[in-house]
Amino acid sequence: MLFLYNVIIHIAGFSLKIIALFNPKIKLFVEGRKAVFPTLIQKIQSSDKTIWFHAASLGEYEQGLPVIEKIKEEFPSHKIIISFFSPSGYEVRKNNTIADATVYLPLDTKKNAQEFLKLAHPEMVFFIKYEYWINYLSELKKQNTPTYLISGILRENQLFFKWYGGFYRKALNTFTYFFVQNENSKKLLYQLGKTNVIVSGDTRFDRVAAILEKDNRLDFISNFKNNTLTIVIGSSWPKDEILLTDFINKTSLPVKFIIAPHNIKSEQIGQLKKSLTRKTVLFSEKEGENLADYEVFIIDTIGILTKIYSYADIAYVGGGFGNPGVHNLLEPATFGVPIVIGPNFSHFAEAIALVNLEGCISISNNEELSQTFDLLVTDDETRNKKGIICSNFVNTNEGATSIIFENIQKKTTLY
Repeated sequence: MLFLYNVIIHIAGFSLKIIALFNPKIKLFVEGRKAVFPTLIQKIQSSDKTIWFHAASLGEYEQGLPVIEKIKEEFPSHKIIISFFSPSGYEVRKNNTIADATVYLPLDTKKNAQEFLKLAHPEMVFFIKYEYWINYLSELKKQNTPTYLISGILRENQLFFKWYGGFYRKALNTFTYFFVQNENSKKLLYQLGKTNVIVSGDTRFDRVAAILEKDNRLDFISNFKNNTLTIVIGSSWPKDEILLTDFINKTSLPVKFIIAPHNIKSEQIGQLKKSLTRKTVLFSEKEGENLADYEVFIIDTIGILTKIYSYADIAYVGGGFGNPGVHNLLEPATFGVPIVIGPNFSHFAEAIALVNLEGCISISNNEELSQTFDLLVTDDETRNKKGIICSNFVNTNEGATSIIFENIQKKTTLY
């Protein structure tokens, strides 16, 4: 099976080079990896002490950030290396200030793994949530490098639990500790004979809780809001926007809307704006405008949605009408904002919990969306109650970073 795995990786590498000729995202994936080894040679010296974090994409990076910040604080003499698998993570965070080197992770061939680890020579490694690259893990095991999974999630449909997944299960022997999000993940690892497991919870709660301590002011959003009740629509997809634009165009409620679409390509933004009959302004058009005069504000840029949520009275989080489902609920939740989502959220534990707690409302059609927004806009008591449920949910689930670090302290010899 390992031989077949390696063959598949090589075939995938060749195929991606062909696809890159026609697909801009895959082109970033392929071209970006050409700079990995030169970047490590330039930024990491053989005498440097290093710690390596790997994130699949942007969400995993944000999830691991509390641990990265804590490790950087506790080991100031070590250089931090962060790798990404996906362009949607790397391209957004390649200029982060916390890492000494930020790179794509080369495809998981044995040769790439050996070269990467030779140049990075980490004394400690963290994989965030998932991604189990067999050759990298095998080389880390050979080098006896302490390796940790943080905010891990295990599910029964993963390859580890298939009859043909023996070579994949063997790779789990690499990990010094598994810090998992829930008891079910711990149970599944126990079934594989892994007892080096701790239920630490999800570090995303620490991440979003820390947002409250930062400066979230955006004067242009304050000017637009103008003390008017505001619904913030975050990470929306076209299927969300069909329902939302219909409501926005028809409602007579005294409310403003901020829309931050998941896709900010000019064509899609143009279509969204054209579908609205309300007075609408784009972020890219805001200079010189009296924003208070507008009813809808479309954010055609990235990186400020979290701060925008601090101005929300109600949040709609998109993605719930597609697969795999709804986007991050915890950012609006930490600000004590009631949340509305689409019907597809069964893969997201925090969404399930918040719906059950009634801080979040799931809708499936235009009528339910209209009824929900009408209720939350007109009933102050209900809106405030649901907002408090959301903020309390974040507060009561903090602490994963402390649990992880306390246990690492017991094992590490890096001090």
